[in-house]
This record gives sequence, structure tokens and C-alpha cells, in this order.
Amino acid sequence: MSTPVHDDPLSRERAHLAASRSALRAMREDIESLDITDVTANWVNAAVLENQIEQRIKALADLSETPLFFGRLDYLHAPGAEQAEGGEESEGREAPSLQGRRWETGGRFYVGRRHVHDADGDPMVVDWRAPVSQPFYRASRKDPQDVSLRRRFGYTGGDLTAYEDEHLLDPAEAATTSRLLQEEIERPRVGPMRDIVATIQPEQDEIVRAGLTGSVCVQGGPGTGKTAVGLHRVAYLLYAHRERLARTGTLVIGPNRSFLHYIEQVLPALGELTVRQATVDDLVAHVEVRGTDEAATAVVKGDARMAEVLRRALYSHVAPPTEGVVVVRGSRRWRVPVYELEEIVRELLARNIRYGAAREALPQRIAHAVLVQMERAGEAPDDRVQNAVARNAAVKALVKSVWPQVDPAKLVLRLLADADFLAEHADGILTEDEQKAVLWAKPARSVKAAAWSPADAVLIDEATDLIERTHSLGHVVLDEAQDLSPMQYRAVGRRCTTGSATVLGDLAQGTTPWATRSWEEALGHLGKGEAVIEELTAGFRVPTDVIAYASRLLPHIAPGLTPVASIRENPGFFDIRTAPDGAADVVAACRELLEREGSVGLIAADARVPELAAALAAAGIGHVGPGEETTRATRLTLVPASLAKGLEYDYVVLDEPRAVVDGEPDERTGLRRLYVCLTRAVSGLVVTHAAGLPPQLG
Repeated sequence: MSTPVHDDPLSRERAHLAASRSALRAMREDIESLDITDVTANWVNAAVLENQIEQRIKALADLSETPLFFGRLDYLHAPGAEQAEGGEESEGREAPSLQGRRWETGGRFYVGRRHVHDADGDPMVVDWRAPVSQPFYRASRKDPQDVSLRRRFGYTGGDLTAYEDEHLLDPAEAATTSRLLQEEIERPRVGPMRDIVATIQPEQDEIVRAGLTGSVCVQGGPGTGKTAVGLHRVAYLLYAHRERLARTGTLVIGPNRSFLHYIEQVLPALGELTVRQATVDDLVAHVEVRGTDEAATAVVKGDARMAEVLRRALYSHVAPPTEGVVVVRGSRRWRVPVYELEEIVRELLARNIRYGAAREALPQRIAHAVLVQMERAGEAPDDRVQNAVARNAAVKALVKSVWPQVDPAKLVLRLLADADFLAEHADGILTEDEQKAVLWAKPARSVKAAAWSPADAVLIDEATDLIERTHSLGHVVLDEAQDLSPMQYRAVGRRCTTGSATVLGDLAQGTTPWATRSWEEALGHLGKGEAVIEELTAGFRVPTDVIAYASRLLPHIAPGLTPVASIRENPGFFDIRTAPDGAADVVAACRELLEREGSVGLIAADARVPELAAALAAAGIGHVGPGEETTRATRLTLVPASLAKGLEYDYVVLDEPRAVVDGEPDERTGLRRLYVCLTRAVSGLVVTHAAGLPPQLG
């Protein structure tokens, strides 16, 4: 005899899902039907309002294969208004009504990616970021947080197919690892990175929900979810402080375009469509970068001491006045003596304000000195007179000679091309060898003709900020931060001087010659020395056998770090194979893994990529490059080792570990690069090698 629908929990939950989707559709239709004709004062306001409505409609999209809700909380008592609605911290968001009829059955909430309400305003689904949803991630038998039942849902595509209950107040029920949670973590992936709202762990949730005013640094090994934590933190902050961040802005900074393309769908899937994403090179793109530096040169240019060299070089343009200035107005002549001008210049230098701001203040200070003389002579000048004096030709000529305009790119050009100019301003800061390292062998004649390197662009950005203050944002997320130079940290720090930052990285994965040695030092360069440093050590992505093998390298690359401990019940597929036939054996391994469900990444030393690409083509196996979209038909990505950082694949074939190590300038950097490559797999790893393995792998 079949179970009646009203007695079948799964059927009831499916009915609630269908009703929630209908409610979401009605919310979107309400927005689409708005008539904004003649509701604004001008066309500018109308355009702004129209754009806001378009963004709202996009945020209300119902993604067919994305679960609308993934959990349920049954409270013993109805939460108070502050817990359910978020109190003062939740600016400009939709909050669940506490007066609706849904409260008649007690406190039951469905937790999902966004808020959905019915026609009466009652919550059908509450946003995962709402305070009322927090126990879904943090409640436990030791601290149930007034939750009697936590239910997780399993989906196939967009269809609800399973549920799993945890009775937090039942002492007879044994604590077990959630099967649905494990399945969601291990679910095969094709395409870009997806959100982790259904699998956020308590230690991750604490970082995600940390306040806006403080900065956080997250040290996390491979597979600990640090990138996902950073992105979900942005989504949470935009929810809790929407109006403030709408004014000040947010920014996510990644190491390269491939990485940004990989993560770009996470925030839109959570309903956040306006967060800008960029690389550090994008931020400092004042000139066209066409050149490269030797490692030793880049290290010196990226050293924080270069900031003082630039400051000295810039302010060397300020010349003490040699004579007074005479201002003629009508029949009267007003003279400001040289000693008074010297005092004005000294005061402006002592104020330590931007070079450009001081230059703009100088004519006003001179004009004020003239106005004082006018008042002593019985005149009554006003602000218009002061502005006129400041624009006087004699005053402008004096300012031009004493405090000239300086182009930041030309300043850096002169430093790198003129040995005497560099020696003068680097004296006592850079050694002679360091000065020789940064000097161009062939000086460029102009800014446009120069073959600027990425490190040069950062120097220009520093000089630009010395002249005019850089705009500061409300919050910046900096991912893969361990590879930044001190000068790059300063460039990022300038973008959040009045805001906060979330810094994400792993010291063991630093693969640049200037890689971060300690987070305390890095945060000092960033200007966030007060930031709290958190460490994530629980691994959710990398299988146990794979992370254990890769961790053999830690004593050689980062001896002070705690190895990642995988929480995965499935040890994963792991195999080490000799490849006497070279590329043919690698292709065979790829073909084998493509028979499994999910994405496959073939990672190899950069120099070996062309040979492997040709071998794949000859075998008729299609593939894409990092940053290109995989499909169900083309699931293989060929990844140069230098671009593997931050990416993940269900299965990985790692070709010739020795070649990966040898492709770097030194062994330690090479071993770090190998550590990155070994830890990109979610479900399985095959290591192929014709040459011997590095001895550090045991």
C-alpha cells in the first residue's frame, strides 16, 4: 500500500520546493511589471533606477540545476526579531516577517541561496547569510542553539531526491558524518568553481561572518576552502552591510585571468552581481607592460625599500625659493619676501601630505600671505580676492619653479635609466649591486618607448600615490597572496586604506622569488598589521592519500606549517606510474580517467605542454586551456604548471614531477610548484614519470 503524499516527508519537501519556486517566480514578475514612467526627476535618475531593476531581476533568477534551498532548521522556540531579521547589521535586505502565519507551526526555516517570500510576505526560504540561518553551520549536540532538527537535502540536477535528519536534542542518536555532506563535497565538477553554501563548516563560517571593520588573514593548505571562504565572505558582507559597501565598493583580487575566470560564477550564483574582479597587474596598469625582469632584478624592484627611494626622488623636485614674489593688483604692489616663502614650503613639507595636494595648497598659502598684508593696509579682501591672487601669473611662475608638476611614469623612467639620479636617492637604502640590478641596460627615451615590466608598473603606481591619493574601497579580498612582493602588497593596501581586507593564501605554495615569508610581515606591508590570522587545516577537497603524499614535501618547503588533514571518507584514487613510452603513456592515463565522471586536468611543466598538446591531438582527444570553459563533451584541460595554482579538477594526471621542479629557478621554488600541482585533484591523481621522482617525495 502506498504512503499518502501528506505522510511522505520527501513529497512534502518537494511540494515546498515547488511552492518556493512559484513564489520566486512571482517575486520576479512583480519587479518586471513595475512601471517607472514619470517616477524620477530626470533621465539620469531614470537610467539608474532602470539599471537597479535589471540587476534585481537578474538576482531573482531561478537556476534550474541549482537547489533553491539545501537545508531546514526546526527551532524549539521562534527566534526573536533581531536574530531573524539581523538587527542593525543588515542594511537594505529582505528580512523574514515575524508576523506571518508560518510562525504558527513554530520556528521552521528552509535555508537557501537567497530569500524567497510568498504573497503575504511570509518566508518560504531564508538567505544562508541571515542570522537565523547561522545554526545550520554551527549548531552541534554540545551547543544545539535552540535547534531541535537540522535537515540536509540531496539533489540530482534541480530535483530534490533525498534528505537526512540530525536530531540535535536526542541523546540516543549517535553523531555521524553526514552522507549528503560528503556526497556534495565529492560531487564531480565540470566548468567553473561552484559555491559551497551547503557545505560550509563551523571554522569556515566564523571567518565568513567576521565583521566588516576588521581585516582577516587566512592561512590554508590545499583543499581547505580558503578561496571559497573569501568569496562567501564577500557575499555575506554585501548582505549585512549592503548600503555601506554600495557606496565604498568591493574588489576581489586573484593571481591571473585563468583563476578569475574559474571563480567568476560563484558570487553571481549567490545573487551578488556587482563585485569587481581584477589581478594586481590590472590595478597598476598605468603603462603598457611589454618587458620582463630577471628574478634578481624583480626582487629588488619589489622590495619595500623602493618606496623610500621613490619618495626621495619625487621630493627632490621641490626647490627652496631664491627670491620673493611680487603681486600687482591695480596700482598696488604686494611683496612676499623669500624668508616667508621658505617658511611656507617648510610647513607644507612637514605636513607629510601628498605631493600634488601640497602643490595645490602652495599658491593658496602665498595668496593668504598677500591678503594678510592687504588687511593690515586697511583693505577688506574676501575669498574671491584670495583665489585671484593664487592665479596671479607671478604666483603661478613661482609655484612652477619651487614645486613643479611631476609625472609618475617619467619619475620612474629617470630612476631606472639615470645611474647618477638613482645613486643620489638610493644612497644608504640600496647597495651598489642592487642599484646596478634595477638599472636598464638600454635606457628608453620616453615613457611610451619603454619596455616596462610588471614590477616597473608597480613602482609607477607607488609614485602615483605619492602624488595623488589612491581611491580606497570598503573591502578587498586578496587571494593567492603568498606570491606578492612587498611593493605589490603596498599597491593592494592603497586600495583599502579606509576599508578592510580578507587575505587568503598558503605559505607552502609561494612560487615567486619574492614569496611571502610570514603573514605578519605581509600584513605590515599591506597596512593591516592588526589583522587576525586564522589557519584552516581541515581538508575538504583533496583525498586523503593524495594530500598525505603531497605533504611529504612540507618539511622541505614550509617546515613550520601544519599538514592538511583530509576529512574525506573516500581515500580517493591515487597511482604512480612509470611512463617508458613518454607522451603515449600520459595520453593513455588521460583516456582512462576520461571514462570516469567529472573533469580531468593534465598538469605538466610549461616546457612539456606543446609536446603533450600534439600527442592529445594525434590521439583525437579534445582539450581546452586554463580559463576556457569545459563541457560534458570536452572535459580535459591541459594546464601548464605555472597556471595550476587555485584550480581544481576531479581527476589529475601529473606529468614528470622532476620536470616541474627543474622548470623553476631553484629547487625550493620548484618543490613548492610541485606541491601545488600534486594538490589539484578532488577525486583522484595519477603521477606519470619516465625520469626519477624527486627524492623529497620519499
